[in-house]
Amino acid sequence: MMKLISVVAILLFTSVSSLAQSIEFTKENFKEQKDALKIAKDNIAQGDSYFEQGLIYYKQAIEPYLAANKFNPNNASLNYKLGQCYLFSNFKLKAIPHLELAVKLDPSIDPFLYYFLGRAYHLDMQWDKAVKQYTSFQSKVSGAENAEYVQEVQRYIQECYTGKELQQKPVRVFIDNLGKEVNSQYTDYGPVVSADESVLLFTSRRPNTVGGQIDPGINEYFEDIYISYRQPNGKWSSAQNMGEPVNTKDHDANSGLSADGTKFLIYIGKNNGDLYESQLLGEKWSTPEAMNKNINTEKYHESSACYAPNGKAVYFVSDKPGGIGDRDIYISYKDSKGKWGEAVNLGPTINTKYGEEGVYIHPDGKTLYFSSQGHKGMGGYDVYKSVYNDSTKTWGIPQNIGYPVNTPDDDVFFVVSASGRRAFYTSFNPNGFGEKDLHMITFLGPEKPMAQSNEDNLLASKVAPIKQAVVAPTVAIREAQLTILRGVITDANNGKPLEAEIEIIDNQMNQVIATFTSNSATGKYLVSLPAGKNYGIAVKKIGYPFHSENFDIPDTAAFQQITKDVALKNMVVGTKIVLKNIFYDFDKATLRLESTNELQRLVQLLNDYPNMKIEISSHTDSYGANDYNLKLSDNRAKSVVDYLIKSGIASNRLTFKGFGEDQPISTNETDEGRQSNRRTDFKITSM
Repeated sequence: MMKLISVVAILLFTSVSSLAQSIEFTKENFKEQKDALKIAKDNIAQGDSYFEQGLIYYKQAIEPYLAANKFNPNNASLNYKLGQCYLFSNFKLKAIPHLELAVKLDPSIDPFLYYFLGRAYHLDMQWDKAVKQYTSFQSKVSGAENAEYVQEVQRYIQECYTGKELQQKPVRVFIDNLGKEVNSQYTDYGPVVSADESVLLFTSRRPNTVGGQIDPGINEYFEDIYISYRQPNGKWSSAQNMGEPVNTKDHDANSGLSADGTKFLIYIGKNNGDLYESQLLGEKWSTPEAMNKNINTEKYHESSACYAPNGKAVYFVSDKPGGIGDRDIYISYKDSKGKWGEAVNLGPTINTKYGEEGVYIHPDGKTLYFSSQGHKGMGGYDVYKSVYNDSTKTWGIPQNIGYPVNTPDDDVFFVVSASGRRAFYTSFNPNGFGEKDLHMITFLGPEKPMAQSNEDNLLASKVAPIKQAVVAPTVAIREAQLTILRGVITDANNGKPLEAEIEIIDNQMNQVIATFTSNSATGKYLVSLPAGKNYGIAVKKIGYPFHSENFDIPDTAAFQQITKDVALKNMVVGTKIVLKNIFYDFDKATLRLESTNELQRLVQLLNDYPNMKIEISSHTDSYGANDYNLKLSDNRAKSVVDYLIKSGIASNRLTFKGFGEDQPISTNETDEGRQSNRRTDFKITSM
């Protein structure tokens, strides 16, 4: 009986072993299928012709290899090649079954089989399996020629441990593919949005590029920039190629968009890859102009960039020598002549010995997002966040954005909406439209703690079931402390849109901190105002008296969007302008220093129009006695006139009058109304 069992066991082992052996494409193995065998071998030869040209042609080897694999699915070498090809295709996870089978069929075929199987498991977040294969690879290779791979695999193993840790503590987000209107079956990446999320620009490698050609160096279509607009229903319009002059026959990749959506940075493949700028002039984008030598280099690669919210600095990525690692992030400031200054490396807190990419500074001006291969991540490029400390002038330790935003593959070009509630980025997803797709992330905030039920509640529910719908309170989400101010600037007389200059002033510092221009065709403008400052806003255009606004935004203010349309009044006798950035000491006529910029703007206007005469008027709210208010307002108006005279304006051009509470422009029943009534203005009395 025992002998019979042993024979059966031997037969079973032999049967299993035979199933696990690699079957070669030979006449002996396919005696009755000579014609089919010849076709299969021809397919292998065709696949090999692509495979042997290197990684960029692996995708083209898949189809002929699959045809041969269908004829003989149990060849170790063919499955090994198919697995490698899939790893460098749009369908990376399809590598797994082929590599697994190759190991079963011939575990000694090549030590790198375990490396590639580890990579495939890694991308599929099968962390423990990936570590096992990586470890097997390390044990099977030796020699100086493999030292780089052994070191690389050690990093991959650490990424698996980090990935496992991050996956166990996912961030609460919705991740939505932007859909077929934006994404294609090709590679789509590099999204940037305007601060109000109305305009989306991105890069794609599609057949309808300007040149319509394939770059032989990468075996893919040349890059072009595409544009999409958010529709009233919240969806994005069908993406359109931006065409010439923005796109050329070379590589043209979107990089950074200004907060107002009127300027953007472009990567063009000339000179090994340089950065250019283009501006929206009316309804057309200007021909891109190369940035200066402080940004671009002759022999090195400047790949991505973004503007600081105030437009006075640019962050960019370069592999030029002298950096910390493979690719580093730099910053350059615009000088008084409007030229980009010498680039400064952001330092070892941000940059690593590996690659950094896809830099983006939030409209709050202090939160930096970027992708890196070198910080603690779960594989490929991960997205990180660092916050600048203005007191210490240092960047905070980068924090991994977390899973599922980050994945084991490359997660790059991450941009966050002004509110902080949404983000857009590029990621690989096996269920997407192409090799890489654009996605929108919605941050949900921390999870609401589950309510603890007690026995009384449980008993009550059995006796008298509760039928009232109870709505759980929403979870607070930390939004950006930022105000988005937008609107349209027009001529008050005819309503036509105007191209006007918009100055943003820090009233406490009496400094112009940013200058923007409204669109000449639409009159639209948009500016971002980080919390914690008293802002003066001045809208100026030759031939019109300036218009001013004031926004005192405390550092505790939440995100808000304000629409403020501005109709510039005509330069004619009788025109009255409210000076919203004139401030007095409490209950006094003493001008505060914060008024200086506004007063100087009025001085400049009077110097520009030497025949102009004006009357300065001051007004109060209804608090206090009328006689007292009249006297206070009269003294305040006189203070403004005295300042103008000291600044060189002839006294015969100036008159003043205090009206107290007699000319309200709003109700005195609310704080907002009383604030509006407390004002200083000027009226043109002669031209």
